Amino acid sequence: MKVVQINATCGVGSTGAICVAVSRLLTEQGIENYILYSSGKSEYPLGIKYMDDADAKVQALRARIFGNYGFNSQKATKRLIAELERIEPDVVHLHNLHGHNCDLAMLFSYFKKKQTKLFWTFHDCWSFTAYCPHFSMIGCDRWKTGCRDCPQYRKMSWFFDRSSALYQRKKELFSGLNLTIITPSRWLADLVSQSFFAGYPIKVITNGIDLRVFKPTVGDFRQKHGLEDKHILLGVACAWDRRKGLDVFLDLHDRLDASKYSIVLVGTNDAVDKQLPPDIVSVHRTENRRALAEIYTAADVFVNPTREEVLGLVNAEALACGTPIAAFRTGGVPEVLDNTCGIVVEYNDVDAMQAAVQKICEEHSFSAEACVTRAESFSDAERFSDYVSLYTKSSVEVHA
Repeated sequence: MKVVQINATCGVGSTGAICVAVSRLLTEQGIENYILYSSGKSEYPLGIKYMDDADAKVQALRARIFGNYGFNSQKATKRLIAELERIEPDVVHLHNLHGHNCDLAMLFSYFKKKQTKLFWTFHDCWSFTAYCPHFSMIGCDRWKTGCRDCPQYRKMSWFFDRSSALYQRKKELFSGLNLTIITPSRWLADLVSQSFFAGYPIKVITNGIDLRVFKPTVGDFRQKHGLEDKHILLGVACAWDRRKGLDVFLDLHDRLDASKYSIVLVGTNDAVDKQLPPDIVSVHRTENRRALAEIYTAADVFVNPTREEVLGLVNAEALACGTPIAAFRTGGVPEVLDNTCGIVVEYNDVDAMQAAVQKICEEHSFSAEACVTRAESFSDAERFSDYVSLYTKSSVEVHA
């Protein structure tokens, strides 16, 4: 059996890390596999880059000007198809395709012609909308019947709203495939079942975390920042904005007693620092996962006020380090928690979030042991083994 994964990145970001983790598991089992990717750099030996960085910038500019998001990058798509022809995979696993990294018409016409066995992990909602990876904050449900007059199109195109035409093209292209859809959460699976993908089989396989890294890890974070006698509220994000709840942390900062509570935000940058009060501890983005595990362990509560989230693996990482959670009821976030390890409050209810934080910190409502136990169900070794089982089963069916 040969397996090819296709993604925007290889080993970088959440989806790139998932691709490499799955690839390593396949390699351990003696299964030939490759990752075809379009963006950034990777030293992973089984990664094959098919798009030039200069061309990627040109295609991104074309999409911005003309609004044909997902239908550019013909040169790169020819290279991608050439690699598929060379490798001749039994299974192709798609991940994120919305980084100006292919011409959907060319690629999916090829898949239909070959009747390629496809698995496609939807890491967000882009596949069944015209443009939008997320739409919860604007409360849009036009994707159920047909995108049009998109309120978010300017995030993708400077001039033209092509949402209606793009939706119809994707709906047509994504029909008639030999496809199984994978979602990381039941919440997203439910949305997919209401979309034009409803006729395809849908499997829920949650993303996983490395429990060898994310575990209770004692360090000197409290001492270094003078937080020995404080309750630490921790937030972690790749990009801090309203979508990730930065405004909620600022609100909590003003509400909570500064002599008892301190806020730590990880994943910030210089621009975010300018928005923060001086007593909020800002930790710029780090790739050092052990250092991150030490920060998770040092915190009294992990606060996740994100407003759009498919699953939220940061929640599982915090739990694995023994830290309970207070989170908004958003997307798949409630699927990570149960009543042994955290509190889910209603969307945008900052009063309830404050109460949850204080209950967790002052009443010590949840044990570290219970949090760690809950996180065990998100072991990457187990979850990515589910992928391999799907590949193997489909390969047997094809060759039977």
